[in-house]
Amino acid sequence: MIEAKAIKESIDDFLVRGASDVEQVIRDAAAAEITPRFRRLMADEVAQKSGPHDLVTVADRLAEEYLTRELGALLPGSVVVGEEAVHADPSTYDAIGEDAPVWIVDPVDGTRQFVHGDPGFCTLVALAVRGEVVASWTFAPELDEFAVAIRGKGAWLNGEALHAGSPVPDDGLDVATSHPDYTTDAQKRDLLGLWVDGVRPRPCGSAGLEYLAVARGELDSTAFSWEAAWDHAAGLLLVEEAGGVHLTRDGVPFRITGGNALPFTAARDEATARRMVGLLSGGA
Repeated sequence: MIEAKAIKESIDDFLVRGASDVEQVIRDAAAAEITPRFRRLMADEVAQKSGPHDLVTVADRLAEEYLTRELGALLPGSVVVGEEAVHADPSTYDAIGEDAPVWIVDPVDGTRQFVHGDPGFCTLVALAVRGEVVASWTFAPELDEFAVAIRGKGAWLNGEALHAGSPVPDDGLDVATSHPDYTTDAQKRDLLGLWVDGVRPRPCGSAGLEYLAVARGELDSTAFSWEAAWDHAAGLLLVEEAGGVHLTRDGVPFRITGGNALPFTAARDEATARRMVGLLSGGA
């Protein structure tokens, strides 16, 4: 208990004095490795991972290397769990549930958008301690949007406080769902509950930017069917700190350590989240 308290106090102190340093590292990584390659990628700088819809670019790899080096230096004793590193060695994912503070990194969230010259991509960084996300940073360089969330302190976009609010009564729900290209037949069946009157589902883009849309009250909810922490950790805290709620299909908050009942939702308020759980569980 004493050790856990000491770790918490150490992280709290770091966030007071170092949150802006994290932001600068993320901006620098994007300026060095991502934005110079936007709409300038060569054919040999794009590759497939698990299939034609799962892409990786030289920008993903080099930006993750940059962030791994610099974030680790900002917080001695921390470790980094990055999407590309986990692809190379899946065992590195286990660090999310262990004792050391963990940086969870998606260097280019929305790689497909990035490859196709669409500005709807972002860099996601979350700081977690023993499976709990305590801070997050979402940077969309081509949109000039930078969102920050600190657990218990709030969420901000370009320095302005974020408030998710609630959907307009009786106006229906706008919902971003797992993209069909990335879902199995079983997952498609799980999501069928959203195709009802009063719900307007659409395929998601960058998960990080969909979470930002919920946090700023522009999107009512998400419904996602995969667990990768680098896609969800930053955005889920952003939604929480803006007043929103996230729940898995069994009605409990999503856990970045895994083992969740899928699909799960993040929504502008609790009533919407619970309605989504009902729809995703076969209810009306």
